[in-house]
Amino acid sequence: MSDIERESMDFDVVIVGAGPAGLSAAIRLMQKAQENEQELMVCVVEKGSEVGAHVLSGAVLDPKALDELLPEWSTSGAPLTAKVTHDEIFYLRNSEKGHKMPSIAFPKTMHNEGNYVVSMGNVCRWLAEQAEQLGVEIFPGFAASHVLYDDNGHVLGIQTGDMGLDEEGNPKDSYMPGMELRAKYTIFAEGCRGHLGKELIGKYQLDAGKSPQHYGLGFKEIWDVPAEQHQEGLVVHTAGWPLSGGATGGGYLYHAENNQIVCGLIIDLNYSNPHMSPFEEFQRMKHHPVYAKHLSGGKRIAYGARAIAKGGLNSLPKMTMPGGFLVGCNAGTLNFAKIKGNHAAMKSAMMAAEVIADALKAGDEGQNDLTQYQQVFENSWLYEELNSCKNFGAAMHKFGTILGGAYNTLDQNWFGGKLPFNFKDDTPDHATLKPAAACPIIAYDKPDGVLSFDRLSSVFLSNTNHEEGQPVHLKLKDAQIPLTQNLPVYDEPAQRYCPAGVYEFVEDDGGKRFQINSQNCVHCKTCDIKDPAQNITWVTPEGGGGPNYPNM
Repeated sequence: MSDIERESMDFDVVIVGAGPAGLSAAIRLMQKAQENEQELMVCVVEKGSEVGAHVLSGAVLDPKALDELLPEWSTSGAPLTAKVTHDEIFYLRNSEKGHKMPSIAFPKTMHNEGNYVVSMGNVCRWLAEQAEQLGVEIFPGFAASHVLYDDNGHVLGIQTGDMGLDEEGNPKDSYMPGMELRAKYTIFAEGCRGHLGKELIGKYQLDAGKSPQHYGLGFKEIWDVPAEQHQEGLVVHTAGWPLSGGATGGGYLYHAENNQIVCGLIIDLNYSNPHMSPFEEFQRMKHHPVYAKHLSGGKRIAYGARAIAKGGLNSLPKMTMPGGFLVGCNAGTLNFAKIKGNHAAMKSAMMAAEVIADALKAGDEGQNDLTQYQQVFENSWLYEELNSCKNFGAAMHKFGTILGGAYNTLDQNWFGGKLPFNFKDDTPDHATLKPAAACPIIAYDKPDGVLSFDRLSSVFLSNTNHEEGQPVHLKLKDAQIPLTQNLPVYDEPAQRYCPAGVYEFVEDDGGKRFQINSQNCVHCKTCDIKDPAQNITWVTPEGGGGPNYPNM
């Protein structure tokens, strides 16, 4: 459909994604425009039906970047009210027993004094209000489907996705072609494993000489609990059970405001047993007494899942290219030692905005590679923070939860992250699976409907929807690989690693068939990451599709 005539609009800066990074970039651009007495036209496109619809985070927020961006936030209605009161960390030995760790025994990066338990969806809605007040145009419900390049191969902007296509990609009566949004500079703030970010990293070899990016899969539920068992500001983290067989990760439970608790599990996607179901691991974790005592008597009201980029500095690609920037989790700025990415995403985007605004003020006409960003980044507290924690994830992968945790505690608490070692993990997450026949089958209990639940009822709570009849946005390079390769070798792990039940085998007259229930997709990107054949590519569905998280 390349012959379609498309409308185009011109901006100084186009930003892809209205998450904390994209909105922070937009706000900082307009602030700089005021400081520099320049006019800037800035727009943000967001594939979710509204700002915040696709935002999912733990989320304990370190307000450091927000303090810099909007110093008056506390008097401007920002939804940060549940200040962390104290931390508890447990090592879970089995399904019944857990040992509470003294604060000296876990890395100081996990201390949360001065942080807030928040809904990042609501924080983003508030940031969007601040951006619009400054003159930023925000277009929710529009997915950035393609990168536009000029004749020199430089980024020229983005094209929004076509609306109203049938399953074969042909126009229906409701067809509306996507628009071209052209810009001097385009900031890609898509979040973890953004599909355009993935394309750009490959096209410009931005990850040359870097370790492969590593990921976790994060689950989150929100619970309403009785007032008498609510402790606003309590932050609980756990390690150990239910994960086994060398799998690493950890659970969390945060007491937010309004008698609500957020609860979840992060599983590193370098696990090796293809029989493992991350979703089921999360469900059974909630039965442990450490979690059950907080959740019992409560009601689950929301569910979601999202991949997390956790490779840190060793996996961080070059963040600039001709005409464009990668920021936030699209680049992988999350600090896994803190289990926090929002402050880092915001800061990386704010610095990109400053570099762009200053370049345009100096007469830059666009489409250049603003490599001065790297020096700005290396002079920032964000670089210092990521550099001091660069070994955190790799040490956990190399030594496991206990020994890796001990190393990280020593490194962070006693040496300030300056031990003279540089651990790297150069095995991509998709290459770590062992053959199914070589791994123990994991028996999971049926959900009880009280603390644990099935996938379909969980997806229902995510308010996920995609317009009927549109092209499937989960593309197989080879439709036979699930049957001929992944099934006999790995018992097709997509049946289990997907947190939304998108992938399954069905029997019909033609025998066994691999089915993709794309309607269920919560846009977590796990399949794009973990498929052992790298056969699945996630592309954008129609704008407005996917989850509609009210307050994740």
